[in-house]
Amino acid sequence: QVQLVESGGGLVQRGGSLRLSCAASGFEFSNYAMTWYRQAPGHERELVARISSTGRNIDYADSVKGRFTISRDNAKNTVYLQMNSLKPEDTALYYCNGGWTTAIFDSWGQGTQVTVSS
Repeated sequence: QVQLVESGGGLVQRGGSLRLSCAASGFEFSNYAMTWYRQAPGHERELVARISSTGRNIDYADSVKGRFTISRDNAKNTVYLQMNSLKPEDTALYYCNGGWTTAIFDSWGQGTQVTVSS
């Protein structure tokens, strides 16, 4: 059974940093692209960053380019999101899922809350 467990969120001031982790199990992690999403209250879920199975291909939403860095450790079945220069508009619940163009797993984790104060 697929399990995705996000962690690392918290409350930070504008300009601060956080590192999110997503621990995956129940599937062959190294065979899948992985994507970070976020959802703010009253907004639809949006793609933040994605990374191919080998880590060779990476893509970011325009709103986070130059500030966020996605990476993965296939030996640990974990994908990371380093977030720097955080802004209040980054406040959201952050999730991970498999896939490059769409989320491929029906079961989502609980997410990790990121709150950026001004």
